[in-house]
Amino acid sequence: MRVITPDLLAAAQRGFNTSFQKGFTGVKAMYTSVATVVTSTSSEETYGWLGDIPKLREWIGDRHIKSLSAKGYSIVNRKFEATIGVKRDDIEDDKLGLYGTRFEMLGNSAATHPDEILFELINAAFATACYDGQNFFDTDHPVGKPGAEVSVSNMQAGAGATWILVDLSRPLKPLIFQKRRDYNFTAKEDGKTSDHVFMRDEYLYGTDARVAAGFGFWQMAFASKAALTADNLKAAYEAMTSFKDDEGRLLGIKPTHIIVGNTNVFEAREILLAEQINGTTNTVRNLVQVIEAPLLQ
Repeated sequence: MRVITPDLLAAAQRGFNTSFQKGFTGVKAMYTSVATVVTSTSSEETYGWLGDIPKLREWIGDRHIKSLSAKGYSIVNRKFEATIGVKRDDIEDDKLGLYGTRFEMLGNSAATHPDEILFELINAAFATACYDGQNFFDTDHPVGKPGAEVSVSNMQAGAGATWILVDLSRPLKPLIFQKRRDYNFTAKEDGKTSDHVFMRDEYLYGTDARVAAGFGFWQMAFASKAALTADNLKAAYEAMTSFKDDEGRLLGIKPTHIIVGNTNVFEAREILLAEQINGTTNTVRNLVQVIEAPLLQ
């Protein structure tokens, strides 16, 4: 039996951390592709400027100053954690190899967690309000100057699996991922000061973070529950490219990607990759890139 010393605990922690980092860095998370990552400096962040997409105008006379709209859209940070207990006996008996895979999986879970909370939000977007008070995917977003607004839709109705057309070419993407405290590896293992170690003969290691997901510009996304067909894709594409700002000017949106869940993977591939559809030239071939998102419902 080995005697547990500070050096032995430090070596165990390094080994667990190495496994954690292996699992963490081995993941290509999706959230950085579909969301703008914002560093948070408090418990929540207010995005009062959402809704004001800046566009230049010809300078005639004085500058035309656009004050930020008081939208008051806030994203509140949430706390998350995951913890693994390592028995003191296993450290004494040199059985740490049993934990390598668990800590690697812990790292994997931390790296993929942003995708989980982001798609938790996306899956609720038909019933969750964004900066203008309407659901993020809705049929009546108000656009225009006060008193002269018109309703604009960024969704197609239907009863099927959701697919989403998005423009990911802008600095602000359709979604926001907010980080207050990033995912890290922590340990609580000093038997002389830790009540848990003293009472349960177990050392604790884990990860935690303070993060949140929220909505950006609804104009950068168009969702559909209708069947994924070339015609429906064209209709969604044309709708997005027709979006205007409050002054009636085209926003110049050009969809770049389509996000599909497992149900629509093959439909998306066939529509966007095939040279022909039903014996005729496929005019939507390579129109947008496909993002396969298993967490999209």
